[in-house]
Formats: sequence, C-alpha cells, structure tokens
Amino acid sequence: MPGKLLVIGGAESHDAGDDAILERFVLLAGGSEAHLVVIATASESPAQREKEYAEVFHRLGAGRVTPLRLEEREDSNSDLAVSAIERATGVFFTGGDQLRITTVVGGSKVDTALHARLAEGMILAGTSAGAAMMSSTMILGGSIASVSTDSVRTGPGMEFLPGVLIDMHFAQRGRLNRLLSAIAMFPHELGLGIDENTAILVDGDVFEVLGAGTVTVIDAGQARTISASLSDVGGPIALCGAQLHVLPAGWRFNLTERAAIKRSERDHAH
Repeated sequence: MPGKLLVIGGAESHDAGDDAILERFVLLAGGSEAHLVVIATASESPAQREKEYAEVFHRLGAGRVTPLRLEEREDSNSDLAVSAIERATGVFFTGGDQLRITTVVGGSKVDTALHARLAEGMILAGTSAGAAMMSSTMILGGSIASVSTDSVRTGPGMEFLPGVLIDMHFAQRGRLNRLLSAIAMFPHELGLGIDENTAILVDGDVFEVLGAGTVTVIDAGQARTISASLSDVGGPIALCGAQLHVLPAGWRFNLTERAAIKRSERDHAH
C-alpha cells in the first residue's frame, strides 16, 4: 500500500485540544510505535523548528522523533541521512522557503529514499513551504493582485503529488489570483489552495479535507478559453469556463475523476 500524504496550508495549530491535524499525522505514522523524522531545511531557524515540532509530536504520543539536518546537498546524499529516512514511519517538512527544499534535497539520495519509503507505506507530511514542494510544478512566489502571467513565479517541485499545483496560506493571504494565474499557465495541473490550519490527507487518488478552513480546487481542464499573453513582459490572462470548488473539512475530492465527493456520500457508503 502506498503511503499517505498530509499537505498542510501553514499555521496549523500546535495547541493541546486543537491540534487535530498533527495528531492525525502521529496516529497514521504509528502513534507510540511511530518513528518520525523532522526536516527543517526550508527554515531560517532550523534548530527552533526541530525543537518545536519534536515537543508537539512527543506530546501527541509519538514513539521517536529525530531531527534530520539537511543544509547542503552533501547532507542529502549521505548514508546517515538515507538510513534515517529508511527507518522512518513518518517524515515531516517544516515551513520556510520551498526553493531551499528543492535545491538542497531535489534529486538527492534522500529524495530517492523518500519516494521509495512513500511507495512502501510511509506517511509524508509538510506545512507551508513543505506543502508547496509536494507538487510537480511549485509556486515560488508572486504577489501582484491580478490574474496575469507576471503574478506568479513557478519552478519544478518534488513530485510527491503529481498533477496538482499547491498554494498555501490561501484565504489568509488572498492568493486566489495567484493560483488562477498559475493554473492558466499550467492547465493540465489541478490547482489546490489550502487555507491555514487546514490540510488535505491524500490516500491514492482521493484526498480528504481536514482542519478549520477550506481547500479551493481550480480545474481548468474543461475551460473553453485560456489566453495568456506571450510577450516577455507578461500581461493579463483570459480564462473562461474553469471549474472552482471550495471544500470544508470532511469533504473529499477524486483527483483522477476531478470530482468533489460530499461528506454524506462517504458516510452512506460505510
């Protein structure tokens, strides 16, 4: 059984009694039997992030929590790092700068080991930058408040969840235009905008929404018209007939069929 992915939109609650997303991660990784690895490569203060998450995961009952410091590519190609991944039942990527994850870890032996362990059933989780890097095409930045070719910067992601394009802190930072711009340029990808303290739990080709906010899905597959400016300076984009779904906790979405699954349908099925 391939493992699950937990993709968190950032700022997930660490407070006792309100930490359902991280609690689910610990549970899926094996609870008291879990061996978690925390990778804070994206962060400018990795020691602080490692300590913070180790404390939360221990409080939630995780058996073992090991920080894995990957600061240079040689770290990501070391036998020590690979063996840490091979022993892990769950790996967690913290927030920060997603480009650091791809440049330090992308294509390395750790990258290969992560994909292999995921295929064997390990759970892989990431928040904020750790969520953005999961997709094939990764959003790097962009803050121009229009739907245009120069509203968003993209690059290759780590491809743990191919076929989607993830944006995080979605409602809180008003990133709808940014995700629309990205999807207009990459219409073969599904756009997933994940709010803060909200996550998707991906199991096979279906994800379930967890947490306090919503997940916005943009599907340009059926769009009648997509017209992006081809000039070097960029410009406005026309996008007609794209589908948009907004899904709160308990809703599911089939990534292959590109269809939302109501909460009640799932309940009736059980």
